[in-house]
Amino acid sequence: MPLLFEEIDSQASALGEISLRRRRMPAFGDRDIYEVKLGDEFLMSSMFVDAEEALSTLGLAATQGDTLSVVVGGLGLGYTAVAALKDTRISELLVVDALNTVIGWHKDELVPLGKILNADARNRYVLGSFFELATAPSTGFDPQCAGKKFDAILLDIDHSPTEFLNPANAGFYTTENLALMAAQLKPNGVFAMWSQNLPEPSFEALLQTVFKSVTSHVVSFYNPFQNGESTNSVYVCVKTE
Repeated sequence: MPLLFEEIDSQASALGEISLRRRRMPAFGDRDIYEVKLGDEFLMSSMFVDAEEALSTLGLAATQGDTLSVVVGGLGLGYTAVAALKDTRISELLVVDALNTVIGWHKDELVPLGKILNADARNRYVLGSFFELATAPSTGFDPQCAGKKFDAILLDIDHSPTEFLNPANAGFYTTENLALMAAQLKPNGVFAMWSQNLPEPSFEALLQTVFKSVTSHVVSFYNPFQNGESTNSVYVCVKTE
């Protein structure tokens, strides 16, 4: 009989103890559920992935071109990255994560989607702080090509534009720093971002200081813990030419 709970790995990080766990909940079906925790805080569960996947589908739907170079900020359990790779227009995908532990879980295939990402030659892991790379356009996201520009940047790190995984991330959400990131997009390039909350008008107004088009999408999904609907949101922004 499979274990109902297992801690697969737990390691220290700059943000605190980070752990990967697997559990089964018979009431929700006979399947493995993977969870990532940072200290006592749940970061992600494979039970709820609709919005993470929608970050890719909505962001790439707004992206023009037949051969796309895309950045994903935040690896998590890999759902945003795998959803992006389903778009046949993608020629390369750089997945940026600040925690070598999380990248290692995928490289070692301790999480189910690691095998898919490792097998796709378009995918490349980049160890580094998304926020530092985003605000340094002269070097940029690609350690193999300084100053490279991308068709889309998809971000899923903080809980929302006002609730941060790390308090240091708060400084990114300014016109100046968003503009530095946008400088790494090609003309008509797309920036898309996930949030656990409904769209925030103040953040939409901030995005409009940098991007010519800002559209907020509400993503609904069934939450078995609440026996009802939950929502996240995805902001999709298009750069000026």
